[in-house]
Amino acid sequence: MSDVICPGDEDELSAALAQAASEKRPLEIIGGGSKRDVGRPVQTAGRLSTEKLTGVTLYEPNELVIGAMAGTPLREIEKALAKNKQHLAFEPIDLGPLLGERPGQGSIGAVFATNLSGSRRIQVGGARDHLLGVRAVNGLGELFKSGGRVMKNVTGVDLCRGLSGSWGTLAVMSEVTMKVLPCPEATRTLLLRGLTDEVAVGAMCAAMGSPFELSATAHLHASCAAAMGMEGLARKGQTVTALRLENFASFLDYRAGRLGEKLSAFGKIAELDDEQSKDFWNAMRVLKFFDGGEGAVWRISVGPNKGAKLVAALSAHLDCRAVYDWSGGLIWVEVAPSRDAGATEVRRSIAEFGGHATLIRADAPVRAGLEVFQALDPAVATLTKRIKDSFDPAGILNPGRMYSDI
Repeated sequence: MSDVICPGDEDELSAALAQAASEKRPLEIIGGGSKRDVGRPVQTAGRLSTEKLTGVTLYEPNELVIGAMAGTPLREIEKALAKNKQHLAFEPIDLGPLLGERPGQGSIGAVFATNLSGSRRIQVGGARDHLLGVRAVNGLGELFKSGGRVMKNVTGVDLCRGLSGSWGTLAVMSEVTMKVLPCPEATRTLLLRGLTDEVAVGAMCAAMGSPFELSATAHLHASCAAAMGMEGLARKGQTVTALRLENFASFLDYRAGRLGEKLSAFGKIAELDDEQSKDFWNAMRVLKFFDGGEGAVWRISVGPNKGAKLVAALSAHLDCRAVYDWSGGLIWVEVAPSRDAGATEVRRSIAEFGGHATLIRADAPVRAGLEVFQALDPAVATLTKRIKDSFDPAGILNPGRMYSDI
């Protein structure tokens, strides 16, 4: 790939895409490049990067809203917010370290293009729920905008939600506006050790069903807990189940105590203080639990009541380890290297238990021969193709990255 296009503003972005469309020249669309190795390898004549579309364009702390050009590194957004004790509450996942990149390289545009949300999603919603407005250029080089600076009901098509999770296949975002929230004053994490997967899911769901407003729940297999690198977290090869409470410091003693009483039947409870809790959940954001692993990594969404059964079915045929997030609704699974990255068993288990599976880490030749994203039902595939044709009739934006024929 020899041609790299780095537009410096929206006019240059529109011109570059219009020219590519007229020449029917497909382009790989990237931001900071931290997620390039997710999806099927794309065969393109060039690459378009948003790395020069940077800068915060709007920040009104009192209104809890911030806007930035799409290529702005996520770390810069978070640094600006931290000065006012605010944050992106959905805790965007950083896939860079898992894929061999340095942490903090991802762009804010890619955060919404991939719609990858962290552990707090179960409390505040996903990335797309925090996207207020977007400016983008479609595959014909046409600039359009959707949404604004406030949350409101809309009629017609919500393009903000439509572009979220499209992985750069429909349009190239040039600017995003998002809502932010105040950082919690204090954080406490309760730990249960040695629970089986099924019992751990029961404990997490019981905790989430309590009135104590948990913001995250996770369960880590023993080797994953050890890989987190936190002294005293994993003991004697035991699993770790983590339950996060966030609020005003004066509230946490009561809530932690009452939650501990509610969960006492699940075993002895330990605690992580504010600093330890932040270290633990920041490690979750960068998927540190797979440090040192070389296997394929799958991201599986499933009903919490089916997650343990799905992992058990996989374990019967594959050498694998897992981390449950969202009370078991999201499972990260690493399987031993193989020619199909465990896809046969993963897809079979999804067919039996329901859900969706996305291959996040595997070598390019493996990804090229698989459907990396969950296969679409025929009716949904037809609709998806029509949407793609509407936004990108020349098929120049990340062709085949999500699905081989789209």
